[in-house]
Amino acid sequence: MMNIAVAQSGGPTCAINASLVGVFAESLKEPQIDAIFGSVNGIEGIITNHLLDLKTLIKTNEDMELLRQTPSTVLGSCRYKLPDWRDDEEVYKKIVNTLKQRQIGAFFYIGGNDSMDTVNKLSEYFAEQSIDIKVIGIPKTIDNDLCVTDHTPGFGSAAKYVAATMHEIIRDSSVYSIPSVTIVEIMGRHAGWLTASSAVLHALGETAPHLVYVPERKFSLDSFMSDVRHEMAKHKAVIVAVSEGTEVPDGVQSGVVDNFGHKYLSGIGKYLEEEVRGQIGCKVRSIELNVMQRCSSHLGSKTDIDEAEAIGAAGVRCALSGKTGKVMIFRRVNEMPYSIVIEDADASLIANKEKFLPDKFIVPAGNNITDAAVDYFMPLIQGELDIHYENGLPRHFTIQESVLK
Repeated sequence: MMNIAVAQSGGPTCAINASLVGVFAESLKEPQIDAIFGSVNGIEGIITNHLLDLKTLIKTNEDMELLRQTPSTVLGSCRYKLPDWRDDEEVYKKIVNTLKQRQIGAFFYIGGNDSMDTVNKLSEYFAEQSIDIKVIGIPKTIDNDLCVTDHTPGFGSAAKYVAATMHEIIRDSSVYSIPSVTIVEIMGRHAGWLTASSAVLHALGETAPHLVYVPERKFSLDSFMSDVRHEMAKHKAVIVAVSEGTEVPDGVQSGVVDNFGHKYLSGIGKYLEEEVRGQIGCKVRSIELNVMQRCSSHLGSKTDIDEAEAIGAAGVRCALSGKTGKVMIFRRVNEMPYSIVIEDADASLIANKEKFLPDKFIVPAGNNITDAAVDYFMPLIQGELDIHYENGLPRHFTIQESVLK
């Protein structure tokens, strides 16, 4: 018999709690697993020994179903960067102390690129110290920028929200007779996957978004203004999608960084709005979708949520098979009909690395997205969740704040 621990880290998504359900539900089936601990605020909870007995919190199938459809990280999150254990071993000793004290034989970390850095470092340290504790990474990120895996849990729901919201913006912008430009700023630091996903509307016969700009292509303000004028000659209301991380000459992004050295981004939409107003003089507005992209579970993709739960469960089976230092991944087997298999890959191949939009997904001019990209995105946004409502609003599974403190 052994106990396990699971934690969530990085930016919240609509699917990260579904992966927690996958780990929890699969662990309940395994007779060799006794207690299932949830670490509060990611790896920080392991360091400080702040763990919760999940069996006392998730008591019924209804609890699991509500948790499955609840956005954000129910256990809390963090952006804690582990030092190299060769330089600073103290924090690793604290982690080992907690895991041994709680008789934990496997640790599951649900997160993105940076969280997989933690998986990689911990598994290396445990191997060096001959400590038999399995460490498995469960992927998540709306950015879809993890290497090796075909896509990441959380991305499909965020893409569905972006496309659905863009669809509504198109309808709203079409009501007036005067020419207009609407610029929609979408999350994406270095990779433009989420911004590019707005182009799935082209498969519905929409011409918008008429222009799409992603960080994978160098941005030119002169070219942008020329593109806008060209589209205004054809369309009364021009819709532009732009990644928050697209770099502009004046450097509108913040200089503030997080613990992993990532800049806090915002402002390109407003910057481009002011340039269009000044140079063209038409009606123009910018819209920053902001955190709604990652927390709007009422528009979640059933495919995404189902896959997120399945990959969490697969992580448990991976650990019980004796593997460690692995990250669970999706491999796309077929496009039509869409099918995937879940496999594992070495954490070292994923940690601190980024996957960018391939050239075949971006038109040669660098201002829109190809049909090949739409074919890739389409299966990931399919299906609707059977949302549980109360007094007209979606119900969420929550843990009392006093318990999390």
